[in-house]
Amino acid sequence: MKTIVKKLKALFDFLRLPDDAFVSRLAAIHDKMLGNPAFPNPPVDLATFLAAITTFAASVVVTLDGSKHAIAIKKKQRAGLVKMVEQLGHYVEAASNNDPVTFISSGFQIRSMSRSPLQSLDQPVIARLEQGKSGELLAIVKGVRRARTYEIQYTPAFTSGASPVWTKITIATVRKPVPVESLTPGTTYVFQVRAFGNPGFTEWSQPVQRMCI
Repeated sequence: MKTIVKKLKALFDFLRLPDDAFVSRLAAIHDKMLGNPAFPNPPVDLATFLAAITTFAASVVVTLDGSKHAIAIKKKQRAGLVKMVEQLGHYVEAASNNDPVTFISSGFQIRSMSRSPLQSLDQPVIARLEQGKSGELLAIVKGVRRARTYEIQYTPAFTSGASPVWTKITIATVRKPVPVESLTPGTTYVFQVRAFGNPGFTEWSQPVQRMCI
């Protein structure tokens, strides 16, 4: 019997977000796709896309005074952005070759194709961090069933009140230790992991930290 592989589809639920969140979501997609070698020929010029996002964000501020004319302009600009991002999403569907890691690297999330009730994923955890070569830590992750991809984030250990700057990496499997390179020897790093599956992302795991040498 021939196995039918379902084509990965983009999740467009963010199109219903309030204006501010809508802007942030589109800006994140722009940043993920810009210079991404997996998507070299987007159907929408990314510079034009960013300019449209910036113009719309300015229009959102202008509408705060309740001007009907300004609101009408904002709605027209939002409709234009929706068309742009839908074109980008469909391009990602075609160009990702059904690879979930490549797909998510675009900034788009994958729409669930399951018709059965969604079951929550268990929480993945980082069992431990091990030292690799100098400037490298190995994340040993306890995976979960039905996870399609995993996302690890890490940052130098931060003091109370400081805002951490996280670096994120997406991986397809955690069967082997996950190498994280280009770290600064003598610095302590904090790691977390989450899984992605049909219900979406799990919460981030409890942080685990270790000094890199």
